[in-house]
Amino acid sequence: MTLPLSVPATASLLASPVVELRQYTLKPNRRETLIDIFDSHFIEGQEDAGMTIIGQFRDLDRPDMFVWLRGFDGMEARKDALTAFYDGPVWAAHRDAANATMIDSDDVLLLKPAWPGAGFDLSGLQRGALPEVGKPSLDNRLSGIVVIQIHHLRPGAEADFAGNFETDAVPILTAAGGRLLGAFKTEHAENSFPRLPVRLGENVFIAATGFDSAETHARYEAALAASPRWQALRQAADIAGPTEALRLTPTSQSLLR
Repeated sequence: MTLPLSVPATASLLASPVVELRQYTLKPNRRETLIDIFDSHFIEGQEDAGMTIIGQFRDLDRPDMFVWLRGFDGMEARKDALTAFYDGPVWAAHRDAANATMIDSDDVLLLKPAWPGAGFDLSGLQRGALPEVGKPSLDNRLSGIVVIQIHHLRPGAEADFAGNFETDAVPILTAAGGRLLGAFKTEHAENSFPRLPVRLGENVFIAATGFDSAETHARYEAALAASPRWQALRQAADIAGPTEALRLTPTSQSLLR
């Protein structure tokens, strides 16, 4: 299991009642450029505006994808924080360079914890040292991977799915070697900052799980595939489409790892 570090001043113990999961499609070979800009400038700028930058990741299976999570204290707080940042000096200074790396930045899911206490616990976590510009941080090889599964549900199925996941699925996942980092469902409130679109009409349940390595995750998947209880839960779940699985490795500045 991934081990906690120490508490940063910027992290609340449980972040946050509103979370964005953002997936950016980048131009070929531009991911490290964006990570350099993001980790050097955008974390501090956004947190000064009132957000929590929870985690940012390289996608192991899609070399031109950058995935990240940020949290807010509520929908009105989200509006205020995003306005402060995107109208502020940090974004103005670096937006052209950041946007030059991107093909699409509109794949965004607006989320809330799936049950009380299901949000990300950031206590005991801190950011690593910044690597040299243009060079990936070597400590990524030691920080494990985060797997985010996106389950697409039928309308109205969130409560039952979340309840069954908490009571029935989590013990199976833990026994198979996974550590649940957080569980979320769609936040259906109106987008409080329409300058940045979110995916409308979605009804999802998201589980983020931590592993020491890709090999540990592979053994975990094999254990689930061999579990009759797990297979029975999957067959009974009210899922509307294929589950998306993101295998992610954190940047040196990611709190979640």
